[in-house]
Amino acid sequence: MLCARRPVSSVWVRDRRLFLYGYRSALLFTAAARASWNLLPEEGLPVIGFAFWVRGSWPAVRLGECEHRRCSGASRRNLAVGKMPNDTEIRPFRLDTSEDALADLRRRIAATRWPSRELVTDRSQGVQLATMQEVARYWVTDHDWRAFETKLNALPQYTTSIDGVEIHFIHVRSQHEDALPLIMTHGWPGSVVELLGVVGPLTDPTAHGGSPEDAFHLVLPSLPGYGFSGEPTEPGWDSNRMARAWAVLMQRLGYSRYVAQGGDVGAAVTDAMGRQGPEGLLGIHVNLLAGAIGIKDQLPAESAQERAALDALNLFAKDGFGYFLEQSTRPQTIGYSLLDSPVGLAAWMFDHDTDSYYKMSRAFVDGATTGGLTRESIVDNVTLYWLTATGASSARWYWELGRFQAAAMASGQAPPPVAVPVGFTTFPGEIWAAPRSWAEAVYPGLTYFNEADRGGHFAAWEEPELFAAEVRAAFRPLR
Repeated sequence: MLCARRPVSSVWVRDRRLFLYGYRSALLFTAAARASWNLLPEEGLPVIGFAFWVRGSWPAVRLGECEHRRCSGASRRNLAVGKMPNDTEIRPFRLDTSEDALADLRRRIAATRWPSRELVTDRSQGVQLATMQEVARYWVTDHDWRAFETKLNALPQYTTSIDGVEIHFIHVRSQHEDALPLIMTHGWPGSVVELLGVVGPLTDPTAHGGSPEDAFHLVLPSLPGYGFSGEPTEPGWDSNRMARAWAVLMQRLGYSRYVAQGGDVGAAVTDAMGRQGPEGLLGIHVNLLAGAIGIKDQLPAESAQERAALDALNLFAKDGFGYFLEQSTRPQTIGYSLLDSPVGLAAWMFDHDTDSYYKMSRAFVDGATTGGLTRESIVDNVTLYWLTATGASSARWYWELGRFQAAAMASGQAPPPVAVPVGFTTFPGEIWAAPRSWAEAVYPGLTYFNEADRGGHFAAWEEPELFAAEVRAAFRPLR
C-alpha cells in the first residue's frame, strides 16, 4: 500500500519513556551502522536515527492494497505533494508488496488477449508475438519479484520532498571516506534497476579491479513520476526542473562537491545540470548525445564514422520514433493501456530501440543473455513500472520535452553553455554511436571521450564493469 504515514505524535505521546529509550537506542544503532558501512554523512544521524525509531509506526511502502495494483492515483499524489511536508527531512524507505498485487498481476497476464502473429520476420511491425508470449510465460511461472524486493531492500533507500514531489533515492556511501559523490540518473524505459549493477564497482572499486582513489559515494534517484518517486501534479517538470531538484538533493545530503552522470532521459537531466552549473557540481558524464537530435543537420558528416552515425540517427527518426512521438504528444492516451495490461506495458517498453530489443528478445526466445540484460532483471524492471502504475506519469517527461523544445525554437535562443567539464563515452550499440566530432560540437569543453568496444543504449545495465571503468576514467581528473 503506497500510503501516507501516521503522524508521529499519535505514537510517542502514549509512552514518552518508551519514545526516549527507543530514540536513544536508534541513535546508537545508526551511529554503529555508519561506522560499519559508511552509509550516511554524520550530520544525517539524528534525522535517520529518529526515523529508525518510528519505523514500527511508519509502515513500509506497500504496493497493491488500495487497488488491484497499489493505492489510487489520488493516494499516490497525496504521498507526492499533499500529505508529506515539503521540508528537508530525509525518510528511510522500504518496499513491501502485497500478495494481492502480485496475484492480480499474474491473473491479468494469464487473461491477455493476444493479437495474431506479425506478417514479417523482423520487428518492422513491432514487438514479435513469440517474444511477448515467452515473456508472459516466464513472468507468470518463473519470475520472483520477492527476490528483487529483497535485493532492493538490502540497499539504503530514502525519500525526501523537493519542490512538492516526494523523491525516492538509493544512497550508498563508500567505505573510502575520500570518495567522490556521484549522482546518476536513469532513463526511460529504465529505472534504478538498470543502475544496480554498477553500485558495487563504483562504491567498492578495490573489489572490482579498481583502486581506493576511484571510489564514489553513490546517489541513485528515481525520476519524478518514475518508480517510487512521487508523481508531479502540475506541468513543468522538464529536465531543467529535475536538474534543479537533483542539486537540492545533493546539497541536502551534505555534499559540497560532486559529479553527475546520466543516459537517455538521465543524459538530458545531467546535461541540464551542466548548463545550470549549480554550486558544487564539478563535472558531468553522459553516454547519450541527446543534443544531437535537434542539430543533426548541423553536425559533421564528412568521415565514414560521421556518416554512419547520421544514417543511424535518421533511421531512428524515421523508423524508431513511434514511442517518442506518442509520449511527447499524447502520454495520457497511451497511459490507459499501459496501466491496464501488463503485457501491453512490457511490449511498449521492449519496443524502444533495435539493438536493445533484439538483446532482450534473445534473452527470452533463445536464452542468450547479453551481460546484465537477463530475463530476471528485464522483468524486474517491467514489474516495477506495473506495480507503481507509472506508465503514464513516466511518459509525460517526453511531453514536457516537446513543449520545451518548441519554446526554445520559437525563442531562437541557443541553450546556455555547459559550465563544467564534460566526459562522454560512446557505445557501439547505442541508437546513434556519436563520434568525437559530434561530442565536441555539442560540448566544446569536452575533457574526456572514449569509444567502448561493446555495450548499447542500456550500457550500465549490459556492461556494468566496463561502464564503471568509463565513469572512473572520466571523473579521475576532477578529484
